[in-house]
Amino acid sequence: MFALVDCNNFYASCERVFNPNLQGKPIAILSNNDGCVIARSDEAKALGLPMGAPIFQWEAFCKNHDIQVHSSNYPLYGDMSSRVMEILKQFTPDVEVYSIDESFLAFKGFENYDLHSYGIQIRKRVLKWTGIPTSVGIAPTKALSKVANKIARKYPAETNGAYVIDTEEKRIKALKWTKIKDIWGIGRALSKRLEAKGCKTAYDFTQLSDAWVKKNFSVTEARLKRDLEGVPTLKLEEQVTKKVIATTRSFEHTFSDIENIKERISTFAAICAEKLRKQGSSCHVVIVQLSSDRHKSDLEQHRSSIMVSLSCPSNSSLIISKAAVQAVSSIFKKGIKYKKAGVIVSGLVPTDNYQLHLFEQENPKHRYLMEAIDAVNMKYGDYKIKLGSQDLKRTWKMKQERLSPRYTTNIKDIIHVK
Repeated sequence: MFALVDCNNFYASCERVFNPNLQGKPIAILSNNDGCVIARSDEAKALGLPMGAPIFQWEAFCKNHDIQVHSSNYPLYGDMSSRVMEILKQFTPDVEVYSIDESFLAFKGFENYDLHSYGIQIRKRVLKWTGIPTSVGIAPTKALSKVANKIARKYPAETNGAYVIDTEEKRIKALKWTKIKDIWGIGRALSKRLEAKGCKTAYDFTQLSDAWVKKNFSVTEARLKRDLEGVPTLKLEEQVTKKVIATTRSFEHTFSDIENIKERISTFAAICAEKLRKQGSSCHVVIVQLSSDRHKSDLEQHRSSIMVSLSCPSNSSLIISKAAVQAVSSIFKKGIKYKKAGVIVSGLVPTDNYQLHLFEQENPKHRYLMEAIDAVNMKYGDYKIKLGSQDLKRTWKMKQERLSPRYTTNIKDIIHVK
């Protein structure tokens, strides 16, 4: 059996944990630079606030309906997510972290367990230890556990927030209840094609012949169909090393001078290098992207990217940053107001096992220097040690005018009990 544990309105719930005054109130969370709505509480959804709404266009609507608008607080959300996932590992060793607010659990050897009670126990522990409400769906396959989770989320009073599909009757009833567009892995375009075929529900999808699905779609949809039929086909995925690492950000303002852009690129490159070191990788290639504000059609537009190959694989912030800064200087165009930039590192290889160059190699001192920098930053936080080409005050500059405190990741923001 598989379980899908999903945190309800995760971003809004994180805000409510440390600010109980938000309980029961509509909440909206904004994207980077306070741009668009990326998360909503159930109360905000009921009021009609759409996902992706540009906040400058919906500012009056939010004020009129008393919607609490917050900047995205990713350090807080990431830390709360880690706490939830660690709790889930207490219930089974087989856990796949699917997203920041979702995890699949595999229950092997749980044949004599009352899984509905076990699901409720999971919910209670996560809620008690973190304050985050969850829904739990349990079924013989991953795809069916997604369906079960939707039922638990939709009918919390009837299910106590946990629902188990453990009979053929329940499976068929659940699939007939699930609309084709709500099936996990069925996108908008694919759902339209299936609806044209007469598939209105997940049950209709399972009634299609295997041959027809394989002919008209891909092996992914064929596997999904078998999973919905109750045949375990989709397994838990093991955490794999990333093949590409990227850091891209929109600037808080448009920049038309090369110095500010160099600083941003240097910071993004240093972040990529740190991520490389965390997963024990080095990169062969550095890609730099630079683009103007496409929303301002009255301004001259420019968008470009460039790829730089390193002479030998590296995860040194010094080398990657230097390569990235030189690269962005070559694609920068005077007179353009740039709004977004990014650094991507690819061609990743294990740091302790890659082909050496016959005539060139990285300065061996870089390795020890990076280890020392990472250790200091890990201990004291907030990137205490940076490159000279970086902004010494901030990691990256974003517009966050409605940011809540980082209650669990910054000692200065810890709640004081009076």
